[in-house]
Amino acid sequence: MKKAFRALLMCLSMFTAIPVPGKVWDEEARPLMTLFLPLVGALVGGLWTALAVLLRLWEPPRLVAGAALCAFPFLITGGIHFDGYLDVTDAVKSWRDVEERRRILKDPHVGSFAVLAGVLLVTAQFALFASVKEDAELLALLLIPTVSRTAAGLAVTVLRPMAVSEYAGAYRRGVKKGHAVTLAVLLALELAAGFVFLGWTGFAGLGVLLGYAHHAYRGFRSLDGFSGDVSGYALTFGEACGIAVFALI
Repeated sequence: MKKAFRALLMCLSMFTAIPVPGKVWDEEARPLMTLFLPLVGALVGGLWTALAVLLRLWEPPRLVAGAALCAFPFLITGGIHFDGYLDVTDAVKSWRDVEERRRILKDPHVGSFAVLAGVLLVTAQFALFASVKEDAELLALLLIPTVSRTAAGLAVTVLRPMAVSEYAGAYRRGVKKGHAVTLAVLLALELAAGFVFLGWTGFAGLGVLLGYAHHAYRGFRSLDGFSGDVSGYALTFGEACGIAVFALI
C-alpha cells in the first residue's frame, strides 16, 4: 500500500504542477506508475470539470470562459505534454532521416513547425471552448484526460521504446504483463462509462483514443520507437480531438 501511494505521488510530481511535498521518488515504486496515470487523469479532469461548473455559475463573457478552460490543461500539467507535442512536431515535420529526426527531437530550440502547430492547436481549443453549448455535459471534461492518460499508460507499457529514450525504457523495466491488461480493461470501462452516463457526449472519449492512437503511431513510425515526448505529442492531440467532439456534438 505504501509503495502504491508513493507511485501516485511520483505521478503527480512528474506529470502535474500540483505541489507534492518532499522528495517522493522511490525506484521500487516506479513500475507501478503507469497504473496510476488514469487516477492522475481523473484528478486533472475533476478539477477541470469543477472549473467549468464555476464558470457556468459565474457566467463571465464566453471568450473569458473559453480562455480559462483552454488554458487549464496546460497550466495544471506545467506544459509537460505540450512540450512533447512541440518537440515531436518539429522532428516529424522535418522529413529527414530517423537519426536527424531524433537529433531535432532533443534540440532545445523551438522550430517553426512547432510554433505553427502550437499556435494552431491552442487557437483551435480556445475557439472550441468559446463555442461550447450552454447545456453541454461538463462531465466530458472528466472523461477526456482520464482516457488520454490511460491510453498513455498502455502505450508506454506495450510499445517498443526508442533506442535513445531513457524515459520509455525505464517505465518498461519491472512492469508486469498484467499491467497492460489492467490498463486495457480500464480504458474499455472508461469508454463504456462515457456512453452510459454521457450519452452522445461519450464520443469525446472515443475521439481522444482515436486521436492518441493516430499520433502515437505517427510519432512511433517517424522516430522508430516510443518515448515520453511521443506520448505527450499523442496525448495533446488526442485531448484536442476529445475537446472538438465535446464542443461540436
